[in-house]
Formats: sequence, structure tokens, C-alpha cells
Amino acid sequence: MFKTTSLAVTSLAAFLLLACAACSPKAPPGMPQRQVEVGYVTLSTEPVTLTSELTGRTTATKTAEVRPQVDGLIKAQLFEEGSIVKAGQPLYQLDSRLYTASRDQTLAQLESAKATAATADAKVARYQRLESADAVAKQDLDDAIATSREARASIAQYQAALQTANINLGFTQITAPISGRIGRSTYTQGALVNAQQSTALATIQQIDPIYVDIQQSAADLLNLRDHLASGDQTKGDASVKLRLDNGTIYPLTGKIEFAESSVNETTGMVTVRAKFANPNGILLPGMFVRVEAAQSVVQNGRLAPQQGITRDSRGGATALVVDASGKVALRQVTVTQVIGNKWLVSAGLNAGDRLIVEGTDKVRAGDSVKAVATQLSE
Repeated sequence: MFKTTSLAVTSLAAFLLLACAACSPKAPPGMPQRQVEVGYVTLSTEPVTLTSELTGRTTATKTAEVRPQVDGLIKAQLFEEGSIVKAGQPLYQLDSRLYTASRDQTLAQLESAKATAATADAKVARYQRLESADAVAKQDLDDAIATSREARASIAQYQAALQTANINLGFTQITAPISGRIGRSTYTQGALVNAQQSTALATIQQIDPIYVDIQQSAADLLNLRDHLASGDQTKGDASVKLRLDNGTIYPLTGKIEFAESSVNETTGMVTVRAKFANPNGILLPGMFVRVEAAQSVVQNGRLAPQQGITRDSRGGATALVVDASGKVALRQVTVTQVIGNKWLVSAGLNAGDRLIVEGTDKVRAGDSVKAVATQLSE
């Protein structure tokens, strides 16, 4: 009884399935299959700037160590450590009493020499009048003239000594040799300093503008020169951008000043120096930075969106393009550098090619597709 009922139910279900299949509409013979829709972009050529990210260190444009030029006791420190000082600004005052006394003594000696010279000149004039009347011996006149000349020489000697004394007195006030930011003072009030000491009183560094010494490999420079010589690339501009060690971008653009004419034998690197304005003092000497420098310009560069470039099993770059008949073709391409969100293509794709960027996973070479132009965000 149960076995008969089960067989009847199964037969009924099979009948219903056949009936539904008979009711379903069938595609007429010869009708083409529905084409897959893909998005494409049309490639073009444009000047492309090639950049390199290099490492560098900041360094002051000027550095001056403040040192005493005469011996003396520091009476006062006239600056605030870490502040900006101007060239000629007083920094230290030394005890000047000995140098003032030496200046005054030399001045007195000069006045004495002038008095002696005046007396000698008057004697020469008197002897010359008497000599014409044969009232004085020739030898006496010659002696008077010699004494006058000696007095004049003493005046010149004491004038030079007075100039030296004034210079030494001026050195008791130690001033800033350059403008810039001054560091800590290594000596305090009451310390005895001398002109021959090896330790500087303080150091001044000019950091606006500031230099960035960039390290670039000699091999990269040679490759760049080869490209420039072949004519497929032209020289880029001298502007550079800076990324700080914490990842932030420095807001001001710098400029390449020069490159060293020799290669470091140990590292194989060439030092390239750039200059940056530093009005707010963000950059300090010794900071590690990364520099984005324009190396060259490819005049007829071909940029392909990254989503249109894939890799095959061997790691080679490939691309799918749509030809004029709407069929998909596979291209082996050569890419050299990432520029933003695009690849710079050196071979395999040409201007005017319709590169598939949407739906690449749905089609393969030889398929007929419905190609729709698309606009990708930059």
C-alpha cells in the first residue's frame, strides 16, 4: 500500500517538471549569446615627470663657533640660549680694565712722542736759519734733522700701538660673527677664557635657509645620463619636495643647488645639495628626511591605470585591450615606474589602445564584448 502510493507521487512530480519545461520559452536557434560589458579607457601620450625618493640630512647654511680673541674674565652673558641673534650683536662682556689701561698708556706715549717731535722740528728750523749765516755747524744741523725723524717714527710706532690697544679693548665685547640661532653657552659668568682655547663659547647656526644633503647612488646617476644622452628623456627641473621623519610633508618646495664632483668610495653615493626656506624653524640641522626629486621627463609617456595591468603566472605584466571589432586581445607589456595610481608603460601598449579596466575578470582573449568608455578617478 505505502510502496504504491510513493511510486504514484514520484511519477506525478516527474510529470509536473516535464510540463514546466515544456511551458518555458526557448531561445530561437541562431540567436547570439549576450555579450559581457567591460569598461575601458583610451590611452594617450603626455609628458611624464620621473621622480626618485632619496634620503638626506639637514645641515645649516652657515655655522660659526664663538671664541674669545683676547684673554679675560667673563663679566656678563648678553644673550638667551636658543634665541635668534644678529651679526654684530654683543654676546659676552669680558673684564676690560687691563685693556683700557693699556690703551690709555699707549695714548700717553703717543702724546709724548708728538711733543718730542714738535721740539725736534723747531730745532731743525732754527738750525737751518743759523746754518745759512754760518752760525751753526753742519754736523749740528744733521743731528737735529735725525732727531726729528726719530721723533716722527716714534709717533707712527705709538699710533700703531694705540690702534692695537683699541682693537684688543674692542675684543673684550664678544659679538656674533653671523646671524642665526645660538645654542647653549659652554662658559658662564666668572669663567676665565683665553684666545688659544679649543672649546668654543657657543655655536651659531644659520637655518633659514637650510641645506639638505641628499644621497644618490652613482649607478642611478649614470643611468639617468644615458637616458638623457639617448634623447628619450629630458632633464627635470631643480625643484624638490621634502618628507619629514614622522611622515608629514614639508609645506615649502626646495631647489637643487649642486652635486658633488666625486663619489664616496665606501658607499658609492654622490651627495646632492638642495636649499629650502625655513622661516618657522621647523627644520633643524641633523634631521633625517626623505626627498622627492624630479630626475627627468619622458616627453611621450604612456600611463596605464593600475587596475588595467595584471600579472601572469611568470610574474610578467599583461593587459587586455578591445580592438576595433569588439574582441578582446591579450598584450604582454613592460612597465617601469608607478606614477600616482598608474603605471608608466615602455612597451606593449600604444596611444589609442582601449585598455580594459573594469570587468577584466569576466573575459579572456578572443571574447566579443560590449565596450563602454569609463572615467576613472585620479
